Amino acid sequence: MSVQTAKQPDQSAVPYQLAQPPLMSPDLVLKGALDSWLEDDNLWVPSTPTVSFKPLMLNTSQGYFVNLLRVRKSGVVSRHRHAGSVHALVLKGRWYYLEHDWVAEQGSYAFEPPGETHTLFVPEDVEEMITWFHVTGGYTYVDPQGVALGYEDVFTKLDLAQRHYESIGLGADYVRQFVR
Repeated sequence: MSVQTAKQPDQSAVPYQLAQPPLMSPDLVLKGALDSWLEDDNLWVPSTPTVSFKPLMLNTSQGYFVNLLRVRKSGVVSRHRHAGSVHALVLKGRWYYLEHDWVAEQGSYAFEPPGETHTLFVPEDVEEMITWFHVTGGYTYVDPQGVALGYEDVFTKLDLAQRHYESIGLGADYVRQFVR
């Protein structure tokens, strides 16, 4: 860092002067993602009658997704095994895994390692849970003995979101804004 004198202009406020790499994905900025954007129920993609998500990033080139998960019913949400790591930040309500002794509540951050299998549970006194999730790879839904029942990854999320946005009149291409 150089010391500025009265004669030297501040060079830190000058934008980068060279071209960006060719074919680079564009930046993605969703204004109001944690406040006003949450309010539009139509933009929540239903997974079940009580579970829905809002995509923030569907990264098809690197196999991960970032979304907000909303649950509006207590009880078991799903039992699943992660192929990659997961980061979570609880925005509203609370949840826990039946296999652990911790509770993720509003303002909490959680890290889940690859290979972990757990059962997501929302307590009975929680009317609505919203959590920001960054999921690397995908996960396999399993029964209590680990028998695979289904899976979810960036491509199944993309397909579900595309079908939902088309069904509400936004068009199948609406989801493209989230794809990188």
